[in-house]
Amino acid sequence: MSKILVTGGTGFIGSHTVAELIEAGHTVVIIDNLSNSEEHVLKGIEQITGKRPIFYKADCANANDLSRIFGEHPDIEAVIHFAAFKAVKESIDKPLGYYQNNLLSIITLLQVMQKTKVNRLVFSSSCTIYGEKAPLPLSETLPMTPTTSPYGRTKQMCEEIIADYVAANNQFYSISLRYFNPIGAHPSGKIGELPLGTPNNLIPYITQTAAGVREELKVFGNDYQTPDGTALRDYIDVVDLSKAHVKAVDRLVNGNSSTQLEAYNLGAGKGISVKEIIETFEKVNAVKIKWSFAPRRQGDLPSIFADASKAKRELNWEAKTVLGESLRNAWHWEQKYRKLNK
Repeated sequence: MSKILVTGGTGFIGSHTVAELIEAGHTVVIIDNLSNSEEHVLKGIEQITGKRPIFYKADCANANDLSRIFGEHPDIEAVIHFAAFKAVKESIDKPLGYYQNNLLSIITLLQVMQKTKVNRLVFSSSCTIYGEKAPLPLSETLPMTPTTSPYGRTKQMCEEIIADYVAANNQFYSISLRYFNPIGAHPSGKIGELPLGTPNNLIPYITQTAAGVREELKVFGNDYQTPDGTALRDYIDVVDLSKAHVKAVDRLVNGNSSTQLEAYNLGAGKGISVKEIIETFEKVNAVKIKWSFAPRRQGDLPSIFADASKAKRELNWEAKTVLGESLRNAWHWEQKYRKLNK
């Protein structure tokens, strides 16, 4: 099997993908600056897989660090690039930080990959690249249109930078995976979503409220044009999502790509409301959480969900985990983490 470099590999999606890569027989090297994760995640990965990934605390925007790591591992066959800032609201408040971090890291990574002749990349993209007025369900055939946040624009720009590099290098192949809303945790409870500070995503805010870490969950907006007035999102289990990355890596490494530049939506293909998420969480976990409505957040869309048929057709991948199971796994992870860190 192959040696795969994973940037941001101790983060939520990164750590689950590392576990799936190791389970599939790959050797994994992680680069992470731990800006929104903790090193103890490596122990959880090791407990799941029986193997500890190679880890470097380093920043992807630092060319010297990247060059040294690539030099120590000349047999790297492909890179999965997760490392990025990722919160819509925070990007609106801190746009320059998002542009500097997200754009500089992809440019520096591509420069070092070019120097070391590593020509396979899986890029962690986002459904936000389609913009705010794209027709639903979102399909890969849609063009990028103006998006609602600097975060979304950085993902658009990163995809454009990769496309320009592909056009200039006929040896380079890249797959962009456009996520919808990842949720859940590993069924073992060994790894899960652990944002540092106040969560920007819905599910960790729900689990932390249920655990008593947060006083109350705020639901942003109850006047959207949706069945219950709350925003609709396409929620996908993080383990399902991680398995798609393994399939994308295998497609690249095995030379099965149909073109140098490919993109796939990763979603469950249906919209579920915030209110429905709360109600399902309470039902499957037999807990009640305190919540109330708050005004809409800038940058939030009323409804978004995927057409993921291309991933099923070409990657032989589809979302399989039902919502209740994802929410049970998320709560199981939260409880285990709080118990271990009392």
